[in-house]
Amino acid sequence: MAMPGKAGENDPGTGSSERGLRGLLDELKWRGMLHQASSGLAARLATGASIKGYNGFDPTGPSLHIGHLVPIFGLLHLQLAGGTPVILVGGGTAMIGDPSGRSAERNLLSRATVEENVVGIQAQLTKFLDFDGANGAEVVDNYEWLSSYSLLRFLRDIGKHLTIPYMLAKDSVQIRMEAGLSYTEFSYMLLQAADFLHLYRSDGVELQLGGADQWGNMTAGLELIRKEFGTGEAEDLAHAVSYPLLTNDSGAKFGKTAAGTSVWLDPARTSPFHFYQYWLDADDRDVPKYLRTFTLFERAKIEAIEAEQAAHPESRVAQKAVGFDLTARVHGEEAARDAIRLSEAAFSKEPIRDPEVLEGLYREIDGFDFSSEDVAGGTFRMAVASGLYSSNGDARRAIAQGGLSINDERMKAPDDPVPSPIADRYLILRAGKKSVRVGRLRV
Repeated sequence: MAMPGKAGENDPGTGSSERGLRGLLDELKWRGMLHQASSGLAARLATGASIKGYNGFDPTGPSLHIGHLVPIFGLLHLQLAGGTPVILVGGGTAMIGDPSGRSAERNLLSRATVEENVVGIQAQLTKFLDFDGANGAEVVDNYEWLSSYSLLRFLRDIGKHLTIPYMLAKDSVQIRMEAGLSYTEFSYMLLQAADFLHLYRSDGVELQLGGADQWGNMTAGLELIRKEFGTGEAEDLAHAVSYPLLTNDSGAKFGKTAAGTSVWLDPARTSPFHFYQYWLDADDRDVPKYLRTFTLFERAKIEAIEAEQAAHPESRVAQKAVGFDLTARVHGEEAARDAIRLSEAAFSKEPIRDPEVLEGLYREIDGFDFSSEDVAGGTFRMAVASGLYSSNGDARRAIAQGGLSINDERMKAPDDPVPSPIADRYLILRAGKKSVRVGRLRV
């Protein structure tokens, strides 16, 4: 497979018959990435004139996670079409909190923490977006202008334009009303509208992109720009486009593991192996969405992969295609190939005898340490030491039923001798198809 590139390094195929900004909405639509677009946007893009579009990223942590991939790929498609992506890091709004899509108020962050987080986020975005060239991506921090407002100036310049009934009607506000919504959070809509106004006025940014749960905040920005610069209520001076909120087939929010933890782009938080494994474990019903949303594969290639997946679902060819492409983009091709090698070894029917592979699996899949006394103690003692079973009784039953193998030898009784460690150091224990532990001799 070819190494995926940033915008400008390759020329991906398109699902629409027309490339460039004129075909941007069609491209997003066939990929399932278009939820709603404001009136006038299609006509604006049809002019073919360059356009700047921004998406906000909340710097509440030093790393992005895969839940951010939808807006990242939205900006990537904008750049590939000839537009200029603007990344707005909410250095100011992260110190306030956004009620959209949440049932509780966020913790407020210090300025120093926000600045550290921005550095990490920008480094990760360079894996996707091109920051050089005529339409190179730009990064802005809304702390730069929001921090300059006095209360009186903000009320005079921003607050007077949006009425309380208008703000209360927004879904992002309604879902928090019963639980309690602080004035700080209620003001977030005004702050985001002020962002759009500032970028429109100072940098000619005409387009805001974001998730469907941000539509109310985005349209508040359009309203504010119309009030400030427009001559009529129907005048389209700025525009907005939203993406559908991505969920899996069961309706759960996309981006979490089965254990409920986030899948991060930072390898220190989510290793390349676990990153790749997340995509490999994707449900067959979800992976067509992932192929369209999280790769730049052309339409014909995606349809060919889907056809092969339908004919041979056990091959998981679609999951492997998404997993490799994204892991290589985020972590590099070498790390992606290592992740594949470890994944195939862990769940292969073939015995593993390579110490390097076993050491990798020890690091990645809950490796455990054992002593020479554990080896001498027999199968039952090793089964307990591995942590594969929640109780001694479960371990005894599994062994009696032939459900445990050590170094690919089926254990038949609790007092069976443990096979010799591979390379004098490693044992691999399997219980069923998915439960694997690699042990390493304590030295």
